[in-house]
Amino acid sequence: MDINRWISSLILSENFGEELEKIVKKGLKMSIREFAEESGISQSTLYKLLSGEREPNLSTLRKIAETIVKLSRNSEEFIAVIASRSALNQLTSYEVDIEGKKIKVKEYPANSFDEAVVSAVRAERDGAKALVCAPILSPLLEKILSIPIVTIIPKNDLLDSIKIAAKKGFSKA
Repeated sequence: MDINRWISSLILSENFGEELEKIVKKGLKMSIREFAEESGISQSTLYKLLSGEREPNLSTLRKIAETIVKLSRNSEEFIAVIASRSALNQLTSYEVDIEGKKIKVKEYPANSFDEAVVSAVRAERDGAKALVCAPILSPLLEKILSIPIVTIIPKNDLLDSIKIAAKKGFSKA
């Protein structure tokens, strides 16, 4: 579940405490005590919220939301790949091993330049540590994003595509 859905499900839930407990224990995979330490909210306040004995005030709700955002971004280290759906279908793995550390790869499909820019901004907002994209997109993204941008250089595919175009363009039809 993404961060925005967690926050909205928490706020819109009929049972705030139950939803908070689910997000902390299942989503963030941590104890209420650990969440209390991270958020700066006392354990007793959190337990009162969980039991329904108390409703959160605005300040507490803000701390909870900020903590969820901070913790979920830290736990979801990933590299974003922006490409067309057909290009993304070529991915065979959604993890890369870098010096013994498994890094997730998340797809952000885009069918136009505008969609690609929106997807790139969304990927950074989702917590991407870096982004991989087409050469036509990277100069713009380097100006508007603060994460590293890596450009796809499709050398073999480019040469194969030129050969196919040459066959089609110069064949007798």
